[in-house]
Amino acid sequence: MSVNRVINWENRKKNRTKNLWAGILFGLGFVAFMDETVFHQLLHWHKFYDKSTVAVGLVSDGLFHAFSWFATVGGLFLVADLHRRDALWHKVFWGGKLMGGGAFQLYDGTVQHKVLQIHQIRYGVDIVPYDIVWNGTAVIMIVAGLLLVRSAGRDARSEGQVKPHVA
Repeated sequence: MSVNRVINWENRKKNRTKNLWAGILFGLGFVAFMDETVFHQLLHWHKFYDKSTVAVGLVSDGLFHAFSWFATVGGLFLVADLHRRDALWHKVFWGGKLMGGGAFQLYDGTVQHKVLQIHQIRYGVDIVPYDIVWNGTAVIMIVAGLLLVRSAGRDARSEGQVKPHVA
């Protein structure tokens, strides 16, 4: 048996920014966590800071890991608060997740890899295909997130305009 639940659009609209930031923090933390877990720990392609000793690289990975979890948990605390207030707007939250994850990935791929050169995705290979996939995926995530948030705004604006069909 399904229960039809009335959506509290005013509550959602009032907490739109909080939904967006919950998603951004969670997305940023989650993608950073995945980067650190997959590329740093499992594949051993690089450390967060590759310009020094292995010990310094391990400490930098630990700090990076802590940052990713603080962002993820912070985002989840915001989600819990939004849920408690009956103000969780999934479309805005997911849009924020994509934008936050994409923003982290684009920052990592451009600023950390190219500008500061503190590490590369991988060493000893042609890096161009890796850069294209890494940064291209980031841009796709950001655009998809923006489109979701924009779509949520259209949903909220059209909410009072659709009249129920009376038979």
